[in-house]
Amino acid sequence: MTPRIEPEFDSAPLLKRKDFSTAAEERSVAKATAKRRYWPWLLPLALFLAAWLIWQEIRTSFYQAQLLHYLGRSLNSHLTQGPANAIQFPTSGPYNQQRGYSLAPQWQASLAEKGFRITEQRAFSPALLRYTQLGFFPPYEEKQQTGLQIRDCQLDTIYQFAYPQRQYDGLLQMPAIMPQMLAFIENKSLLSAPSPFHNPAIEWPRLGSAMLGQGQQWLGRNGNAAGGGSTLATQLEKYRHSPAGRTHGFTDKFRQMLSGSVRAYQSSPVTTAHRNQLLLHYINTVPLAAAPGFGEVHGIADGLWAWFGADYHRTSLLLSELATTEETAIALKQVLALMIAQRRPSFYLLQGHASLNQLTDLYLQLLAEEQLLEYELVTLALNTPLQVSPHPWQSRHLNQDHKASHLVRQQLDQLLQLRPYDSDRLDLQITSSLHLGMQQQVGQFLQQLRNPEVASARGLVGHRLLNAEQPGRVEYSFVLYQRKQNGYQLRVQTDTSTAAFDLNSQSKLELGSTAKLRVLVSYLEIVAELYQRYAGESATELQLLDIAPQDHISRWVIDQLLLSPDQDLPQLLQLALDRRYSANPAESFFTGGGLHSFGNFMAEDNNRTPSLLEATQESINLPFVRLLRDVINYSIYHKDTQGQQLLADDDGARRSNYLSSFADREGASYLQQFWRKHRQQDNSQRLQLLLQTSRQRADRLAAIYLWLHPDASLQQLDDFLARESSGGISSNQLQRWHRSFSGRQLSLPDHAYHARVHPLELWLVGVLHHHPDLSWPEVLSMSAKERQEVYQWLFRTRHRSARDNRISIMLEIEAFWDLHYRWQQLGYPFDHLVPSLATALGSSGDRPAALAELMAIIMNDGIRYPSQPLQEILLGEGTPYHTRWQQGQQQGIRVMEPEVAAVLRQVLHQVVQNGTGRRLQGSYLPLGPTGGKTGTGDNRITTVNSRGNRIDQRSLNRTATLVFYLGSDYFGTLTAYAAGAQAEQLRFTSALPVQVLKSMEPVLMPYLQQGCPLP
Repeated sequence: MTPRIEPEFDSAPLLKRKDFSTAAEERSVAKATAKRRYWPWLLPLALFLAAWLIWQEIRTSFYQAQLLHYLGRSLNSHLTQGPANAIQFPTSGPYNQQRGYSLAPQWQASLAEKGFRITEQRAFSPALLRYTQLGFFPPYEEKQQTGLQIRDCQLDTIYQFAYPQRQYDGLLQMPAIMPQMLAFIENKSLLSAPSPFHNPAIEWPRLGSAMLGQGQQWLGRNGNAAGGGSTLATQLEKYRHSPAGRTHGFTDKFRQMLSGSVRAYQSSPVTTAHRNQLLLHYINTVPLAAAPGFGEVHGIADGLWAWFGADYHRTSLLLSELATTEETAIALKQVLALMIAQRRPSFYLLQGHASLNQLTDLYLQLLAEEQLLEYELVTLALNTPLQVSPHPWQSRHLNQDHKASHLVRQQLDQLLQLRPYDSDRLDLQITSSLHLGMQQQVGQFLQQLRNPEVASARGLVGHRLLNAEQPGRVEYSFVLYQRKQNGYQLRVQTDTSTAAFDLNSQSKLELGSTAKLRVLVSYLEIVAELYQRYAGESATELQLLDIAPQDHISRWVIDQLLLSPDQDLPQLLQLALDRRYSANPAESFFTGGGLHSFGNFMAEDNNRTPSLLEATQESINLPFVRLLRDVINYSIYHKDTQGQQLLADDDGARRSNYLSSFADREGASYLQQFWRKHRQQDNSQRLQLLLQTSRQRADRLAAIYLWLHPDASLQQLDDFLARESSGGISSNQLQRWHRSFSGRQLSLPDHAYHARVHPLELWLVGVLHHHPDLSWPEVLSMSAKERQEVYQWLFRTRHRSARDNRISIMLEIEAFWDLHYRWQQLGYPFDHLVPSLATALGSSGDRPAALAELMAIIMNDGIRYPSQPLQEILLGEGTPYHTRWQQGQQQGIRVMEPEVAAVLRQVLHQVVQNGTGRRLQGSYLPLGPTGGKTGTGDNRITTVNSRGNRIDQRSLNRTATLVFYLGSDYFGTLTAYAAGAQAEQLRFTSALPVQVLKSMEPVLMPYLQQGCPLP
């Protein structure tokens, strides 16, 4: 067998079998081999380096300082003219709401309605706009102290409120122990951080605790998701800008941290100065609940007063010295307690006083262990109980003129729909049209007139003025406007009252004969309307017009046009003033639902028939009563109303509607009287009032009881009558009354007839018996059917005359509605007029400020401009929300023909030249012609007996008013007023305000000739 021979080969070259095509591949393989060899060492090294970098960044915050500073520099805004096209107002945050930044968008609509327009506003940079749209808070130097400021037309400060009231100006102005204690309690690393780039918004141990709490919540376990990560920086962001000043989750916490970080680095990567400012801002603005009688408390300085009644200046002095005294111990404990209380301020400061004391004692011991406080002082403080005792507001504001500031703030609060408490805390500057210097001088002058010696020297003592003892009983008010090119502006509005109540713009006074001016205006307006309507008609067309006999004004105008077709409106108005009306007081007038008579102030006028011009000059009463009757009859009987046909037709549907309207109105009037009588009573008291009304006969008592208790049994009725009546009631009578009156079988009028009480009073007491909490609007709404039911007798045929009387009353009421509309167009301030001819003599009331507005319309040739003492509103000066609103070009509305206004100016000038204002002759001559209208109101309640004899008289008030113009640019009102017992013996007339204005000339003239430099 031949042996097998295997081929021989070299084993060593077999290991190098692979054939390399290039040297590059050789190097690649070598690197891969080396990588496999060293890779296990590279990963730990990289992780170590990353951890080292993170640790260094946590320690130094260097890189985030550079990054956030770069980002923060682009988060800015710039001032633009007009509305900004890029601005984002905050929607939440106590700081933003309190200062008004969140309210600016909703203010814009109300301000625009009043003629205000934005003249400048800060526009956000694109970066800032994106940043705020993401929900972060704009970084800027926030104000520690804001408040309302009001300036006059010369930019002098009238009023300024600072909130918070008390503050530290800087860390150097407060004891060193205060920031040290705060940092120890809230943010230990804030002052001790070794790096100048330290981020004050992040404290990593706290953040780690917060993240751990969040993780526990995600796992369904109890944990604090956001509460552990707070630093002073994030707390400031939270209580200023977060919704309701709280952290509602991790998203809120992240927003606070990033916002606080960007704010810290915006001005510089180095945060040393910013960290010091954080301590100052926190001490000055930390919220400390709301103290009774004080309101919201912010800052340690205000907190010391509000919760302990301590003065922060004294407290600062004590803590600067840190002497071991009881006073120092108390001060130390109070400051420390406030720093701790911010965690739960409402609990600790309002109810948890014991818990606050214990926690304060604990921190005192910790501060002693840290050697921040001496043990002796701490021991003394521990033995001193903490006594929280809220103290009322101690206002520290500038108020140069109480009346001026009250007026402007009232206008501001109405315009922005705010409370005075809220408006005081706004970051707002107001520029008004008032002239502070003139306001103060006039106020002082009027106050001095209450001194008898000064009053006598000024000519206020004498006939129809005051006697030597009376000057101190009279209050004065004064309003002055200045006419500008397009409108008018308020310069002075003041009075001598010490109350906040403004006599000029908030009162309702019977100002007497000044109402005659309003009546005269309405009369001349009607003449002008008729002229414009008929002046172009031919004589034939005018003769064919159907003019009601009662419409004297229309008849007179038509006759004048027939007599002189070519006359113009000024000529017709002059003739209208020459019309004569009797001053005879013998006539009685059916007005206001009854028969009335009127008298003249001067008995020698009774037999006169003066022209309207003469009656205006001398303020004679009866001609104006008759003139107002003509004005009312014009509204009732002129062509478009057809009042004459309504009274002639007894079957028309419109007539029926008038009767229903009368029933509704008359019933509401009675019902309101009964409501006032019974609303404050309980059921038993209401029943006794009804029983007294019915004169307590047994059958009437039974009717009343069974109306209130329709389901009462016979026995219950018997028991009631036994208590309330004298007895002697038979069982048959009792049963008959029970059958007749129970179950409300009778109609309301019939049931009330048996009870001998007014049906509506019976109905009201019945309703209140079962529903005692009803309001007046609810009662009025529920009584609609009953009010008609009570007056059904009006629709019965045999009462035609009664129906005519009621329709006449309703027609007169409607005519006064028409007159009221005319007066409202001219600034009349109230919602209704008294539907009586007594309105011609002032019974409907008026306001001095409203009369000044009427004079403004007359001076502006019949154009009414809006009266607005606020000229400029500046929100958030120096903030990204800086917005300036200014009163725009005022748009006037023509409410009076210029010819009517011109004639009225002449009439008012004649009052000064030849009438009741003649004391003013020769005064204010450098300004030009003067004019005015006077009025006297003497309001007394007189009690008479059944025979008409006066048995008692009580004075309510006495007024005397002058509405005036001085030259072509100034006009206003001056009113003398005495109320209640002060007015009892006073007999002054409108001569008093005329003399006051005359004597005021040396005070006013320097200002009137100079004017106010600002528009």
